[in-house]
Amino acid sequence: MRKDIIEIRWHGRGGQGAITAAKIVANAAFVSGYKGVVMAPTFGTERRGAPVMTSLKIAKTKIYDLSPITTPDMVVVLDHLLLEEADITNGLKQDGLMILNTPKPLNSYNFNGMKLAVADVTSLATEAGLKKGIVNTGIIGSFSKASELLDMDVLATAIGEEFKGKNSGKNIEAARLAYNSTLIGDR
Repeated sequence: MRKDIIEIRWHGRGGQGAITAAKIVANAAFVSGYKGVVMAPTFGTERRGAPVMTSLKIAKTKIYDLSPITTPDMVVVLDHLLLEEADITNGLKQDGLMILNTPKPLNSYNFNGMKLAVADVTSLATEAGLKKGIVNTGIIGSFSKASELLDMDVLATAIGEEFKGKNSGKNIEAARLAYNSTLIGDR
């Protein structure tokens, strides 16, 4: 993984909150001392359930490269079924990390030796009291554990600020449950 700029591509569906999740991580990264934070959402047909993608670049210094991410260090996937619809791993660096919301076990996947982190974020978010299908804050917990870039407590604070007055406690709980349930291995 390149150390100067960390490139993270987020994949989800309209209504899952992929863009909000990337925004929360961006805010937490800035608070954590990353001076360069660039986020660029990409929308498809802009309807609930349609695939959406957003790019997030973070660095310790200012980022001047605003080009789209073509070779991410990490890919975060909010819906494992997207793997059947698109080449989500396209461009992921050889030593890259995929973070996947899935009910399937780690050994169900083979990504040619790349690092994979899995958790059933959908079930964990429901367990935390969120409506079915709201997985954005839970995936942040998996992101924290798998990437080791940002402390879970800093991310919990960012989640609380984003959802102030709107189930912030349940959203933070979803992230913490996912953090504790995330399994990591080479697949």
